[in-house]
Amino acid sequence: MTPTVGLYFDFRNPEPWRRDPATYHGWHLDLIEEADRRGVGSIWVTEHHFVEDGYLPQPLTVLAAIAARTRAARLGTGVIVAPLRHPMQIAEQAALVDVISDGRLELGLGAGYVAPEFDAFGADLSRRYHDTDHALAEVARIFAAGACSPGPVQDPVPIWAGYLGPVGAARAGRLGVGLLTWNRDRWPIYRDALIEAGHGLSSARMGGVVDFVIADDPERAFEEILPHRTHQLNSYRRHAAKGSGHTPRMLADDDVREGRGSGVIAPLTVLTPDDAVARIREITEDLPIEHLYLWASIGGMPEALVERQMELLTGQVQPALGSV
Repeated sequence: MTPTVGLYFDFRNPEPWRRDPATYHGWHLDLIEEADRRGVGSIWVTEHHFVEDGYLPQPLTVLAAIAARTRAARLGTGVIVAPLRHPMQIAEQAALVDVISDGRLELGLGAGYVAPEFDAFGADLSRRYHDTDHALAEVARIFAAGACSPGPVQDPVPIWAGYLGPVGAARAGRLGVGLLTWNRDRWPIYRDALIEAGHGLSSARMGGVVDFVIADDPERAFEEILPHRTHQLNSYRRHAAKGSGHTPRMLADDDVREGRGSGVIAPLTVLTPDDAVARIREITEDLPIEHLYLWASIGGMPEALVERQMELLTGQVQPALGSV
């Protein structure tokens, strides 16, 4: 299976490199429109709340704007934090994005993990997996029953579980939804759960964010991206620790350079287009992967690198993969 290859946006605007927010968001939309014109396979967005650098808090809102500016790319949420919203709210907003985009939505839902986000929305952190499973099933039911108006264009809308661990892989399989990880170890668990629940292997779909950036000169680009990657990882550490009473250890550039402290995020790798093609082929071999996407920008990295990566992805990597 040849995957759709795309770009993943969080709209971070960190203080050390802060741009005017209206101008910066406009630049993102212009970039996405140009990527779509060049044939990018997909655009994905994400969600966190109360992050000091402006991390995107409302993925379906911005995806509606992206839908109006694009014509062909698949549009995905990777992920919406499902326990923070009523399933009907998710279904209505998602259906509108699907209508505006003429049937291009990929709806990814995840459980979240940051206590203050749950407190602010009146959600119960201890029930996050139960509530996410419920939302995955209920949104699908709402769509199938025609219980929101307008309804989506697609029938069915592709729904994805943003579960990374083995227990989550089994949950996704039992629900018969896509699994937003390409971790090879999760495939047997997901596959077996699909079969046991009666969904069949034809419904197997995997995907997720890949662990590299594309550049003409990887060594030079790595050094340019490094402080932005350090900011990104430290921001995740601070955000995850909120409400826990723990003070996270902050990373230095040398920690990131040596691949220390990344946690669930793989160490930063910058590849040439040829090496990126080889890496994607390695990831997808013998797995039912439909979508892979690269960080469009890491921690507000220089616009020139972001724009060039988009050009290399659409101009060299996708054609070599046979992905349109």
